[in-house]
Amino acid sequence: MEMRKRYGTQTSVGVSQFVSAVYGWMAAGLALTGLVAWYTAGSEPLLKAIVLNRAVFFGLIIGELALVWVLSARIGRMTAQAATTAFLAYAALNGLTLSVIFLVYTAASIASTFFICAGTFFACSVFGWTTKRDLTSFGGFLFMGLVGIVIASLVNMFLQSSALGFAISYIGVFVFVGLTAYDTQKIKYMAETQPGDADGAIVRKAAILGALNLYLDFINLFIMLLRILGGRK
Repeated sequence: MEMRKRYGTQTSVGVSQFVSAVYGWMAAGLALTGLVAWYTAGSEPLLKAIVLNRAVFFGLIIGELALVWVLSARIGRMTAQAATTAFLAYAALNGLTLSVIFLVYTAASIASTFFICAGTFFACSVFGWTTKRDLTSFGGFLFMGLVGIVIASLVNMFLQSSALGFAISYIGVFVFVGLTAYDTQKIKYMAETQPGDADGAIVRKAAILGALNLYLDFINLFIMLLRILGGRK
């Protein structure tokens, strides 16, 4: 299998520990995002600073993009502690920007959509872990779909088309469902091919990178589902 060849064929002695670390950090990131979003939504001064000040809002967005780029492209040059700090900082910044959903959607619909997203994510992750089919070939296709979603979303910022918005959301669900399975399989192969004597810092950074990928899949899937299922105030 192409993905297995990419990561090697050595047998790992710590598959369960590595996978536990990946999902543990992912869960920590989601929990931090949720707490920050909930706290910000309950703080009128903070919420006004984000919603009414475009410089602050877009500054947060730029900060998030910068942290994702650093973690994705430069994590090999970072210390394990720096990588962990960057990941948690990104999760916190994401909580600040996601706090605005409490202004648009009811708390009940946000909660119900979260559980639907969690169930969908779990099912896709199980599929990615257990399937015998190599999902590598789907990675490029899904990435193209992701690029298309980003471009269409930017265009719709000017068009403000509800029809295009719904189309983006439905396509986005399929894309992030696929990415969840793909990233899970990639993490599985990484776990299985980690050398038993691998440096702890290297393993920690690999776990953080895997957690970031799954975190992004979950958050984006949640946002797409919320646009479809969320009850507006």
